[in-house]
Amino acid sequence: MNLLQIISVVSLIIGGLSCIIILIDIISGHTQKMTIMNIVWPVTGLYAGPIGLLAYFKIGRKSITENGVHIQGHDMKKMQKPFWQSVVVGTLHCGAGCTLGDIIAEFGLLIFPITLFGSILYGSWMVDFFIAFILGIIFQYYAIRPMRDGPPSKIWLSALKADTLSLASWQIGMYGMMAIAVFIIFNRRLEATEPLFWFIMQGGMLLGFCTAFPVNWWLIKKGIKEKM
Repeated sequence: MNLLQIISVVSLIIGGLSCIIILIDIISGHTQKMTIMNIVWPVTGLYAGPIGLLAYFKIGRKSITENGVHIQGHDMKKMQKPFWQSVVVGTLHCGAGCTLGDIIAEFGLLIFPITLFGSILYGSWMVDFFIAFILGIIFQYYAIRPMRDGPPSKIWLSALKADTLSLASWQIGMYGMMAIAVFIIFNRRLEATEPLFWFIMQGGMLLGFCTAFPVNWWLIKKGIKEKM
């Protein structure tokens, strides 16, 4: 095992441990007021590792219930987030859908590979985007539903409007990182069975956050996406 493989394995282990730590904290009584965030934060730890842990304990803990009871009064005021932190949460919310979509797609493609323009790589990217998009809309629906009244069809439409641009901007960063790795650094297609693939994917998700953050700032500022 070469150095890069070792680094990849270590990074994935750290991501897994970060995910577990966040999950344990949530199920021990610190559940999120917005139920979908109980999924978002562990997934964030999976790819962001210690950065995800820091974000959870510094920002995510401002949106919790204590043993199922919402924090109120003076404690609520202390837990309120500044706008930039709400944008971070909104961006991570989008990224969790992308991450889960990519994981599901890549493992599915190991069994049922799909080609696009004669390329398995392009086929996998197409499937990744499609599943990530579907999950992103579902995540957005369950973020909006507690905050808005109206028929489900209207909320689904709002979710579509709120998440399409956000998800696309995230995927630009993720695909950008994967393209650099595949076409420039390694000059070969990385397999989902390799730790290196998922290590690069971790980096792609972090870059995806960077490309999606300013878009989410604009979406939330304009009221297209709910402040979280």
